[in-house]
This record gives sequence, C-alpha cells and structure tokens, in this order.
Amino acid sequence: QVQLVESGGGLVQAGGSLRLSCTASGSIFSINTMGWYRQAPGKQREFVASIPSASSSYADSVKGRFTISRNNAKNTVYLQMSSLKPEDTAVYYCNVILSDGSRWLGQGTQVTVSS
Repeated sequence: QVQLVESGGGLVQAGGSLRLSCTASGSIFSINTMGWYRQAPGKQREFVASIPSASSSYADSVKGRFTISRNNAKNTVYLQMSSLKPEDTAVYYCNVILSDGSRWLGQGTQVTVSS
C-alpha cells in the first residue's frame, strides 16, 4: 500500500499564489512519475502537470503559471501555482506511478480562487 498526503490547498484571491505538496509513503521501492490532476465541480478530472524525472510537462491551461518539482529523497512532489484564476478552482489530486507500474491517487486538496 502507498499513502499520499497532500497539503497546501486553500482559498486565495485571483492573481495570488499557492503551493501544494504531496508526500508518498508506504510500500515504495522506486517512484517513476509524480504529478497532479484536478477536478472542478461538474467536470471530469484533468491532467495538470507531471514530472517523470528531471523533465516536466504541463497542461496548456497552466503553462507559464504553475511549476512542478520533486524531492526524491523525501518522496515529495510540489506544485507552485501563481497568477491563479477562478477557473483554477478545483480539488487537486496527487498522482504517483511506481516503477512496478502501479498508480496511486491522493485524497485531494481543495483550491478555491475568488474573483
């Protein structure tokens, strides 16, 4: 079993910033990819960003505003979110893919951006 603990969500005004964190623990031998998804009310869950190793990828909607990073020693992934918009309001989920191919999703943390 793998446990993912997310933190850093909250309420922020448009144009503000938040930093999300997610730490993985449990039966982990090696983590392949770490990333973030989000789900807004009434919408499907969507990809936000991922960082397999040193490289990273982003959804077009967040490019230039969000930055993903990871600390392998701590099994932690971060999502620095800047210039937040009301449309960024969603529950943000941490996603981890282990080297054995198994996928794990966190419980989610709420991000609310007021206009």
